[in-house]
Amino acid sequence: MRAFTLMLGLKTLWVLVFSSLSNTLAVNNSGRWWGIVNVASSNLLTDSKNVQLVLDPSLQLLSRKQRKLIRQNPGILHSISSGLQSAIKECKWQFRKRRWNCPTAQSPNVFGKIVNRGCRETAFIFAMTSAGVTHSVARSCSEGSIDSCTCDYRRRGPGGADWHWGGCSDNIDFGRVFGREFVDSSERGRDLRYLTNLHNNEAGRMTVFSEMRQECKCHGMSGSCTVKTCWMRLPTFRTVGDFLKDRFDGASRVIYGNKGSNRASRADMRHLEPENPAHKPPSPRDLVYFEKSPNFCTYSGKTGTIGTSGRFCNSSSPALDGCELLCCGRGYRTRTERVTERCNCTFHWCCHVSCLNCTNTQVLHECL
Repeated sequence: MRAFTLMLGLKTLWVLVFSSLSNTLAVNNSGRWWGIVNVASSNLLTDSKNVQLVLDPSLQLLSRKQRKLIRQNPGILHSISSGLQSAIKECKWQFRKRRWNCPTAQSPNVFGKIVNRGCRETAFIFAMTSAGVTHSVARSCSEGSIDSCTCDYRRRGPGGADWHWGGCSDNIDFGRVFGREFVDSSERGRDLRYLTNLHNNEAGRMTVFSEMRQECKCHGMSGSCTVKTCWMRLPTFRTVGDFLKDRFDGASRVIYGNKGSNRASRADMRHLEPENPAHKPPSPRDLVYFEKSPNFCTYSGKTGTIGTSGRFCNSSSPALDGCELLCCGRGYRTRTERVTERCNCTFHWCCHVSCLNCTNTQVLHECL
């Protein structure tokens, strides 16, 4: 029953993804179902898009701190929802050729039982969703979609020999602070799971921050670039996903560390350390896990894995998407499929496009 209570939105925010903020459900720590609905009139929660929200009188979806953050930042609900949708989409893209291909369901337990575990797949989910919220909020600030933040104008100091700071920098600092306060507030406890969840949340935010890049625009006569105005721009979310996928492949297995029993430094005693003493401690941007991943080859109701039966594979590939590895040695069936697509399209002035219909035969390989 702890499946969705271990994550930020995953307790609170996946609600916003599949329902456009209406008639949706999430799960809380005690396993009860929570609801939130759109109504025509209410003053409990209102965002800048005039979407009025009310909590079921007998239930409470958001924590007090989360409700306060939403009230203080009108317009931010849409940004959070957009960030979570981007995280789901990117997760599916990054793992489309793996045995675990980031399956999701139209239910409160979006990622299923995998979030009950402390494996590296769960680490990626935490980092990706945290990064999604941070990225979306930071971008929304510079777009003027959130009333309480704007572009980051602090970079107004000296520039370079032929450029100066200006323009509208994405507000990554606001995105990180808000993400930390909102996302991490759902975590409870002081155990190994708590520490790894917070670490992976922060790794996602750090990735967005560290991949910020300077972007410039030229100024000058006749297209010359005698001087440039520069600002800081967020990385594409694909760049964030690529980076976190690399960290997933090199994730560190950790154990609970305790430095001692000095009460004065109790907050500093709890830490993560590598399971193998010969390995270096994980950096703030590394993903960490403490439990072996389940077998993703076959269906299991206990672990929530759906298996790879029915997945399409590449018969000529020796990599993870190859039929031998993806099908886990069970073999595969081959079938042909005729696909009709538009082709040889021509634009006619003005304004019409004509196309032909082309039929091709595709050979598909499907895991048994």
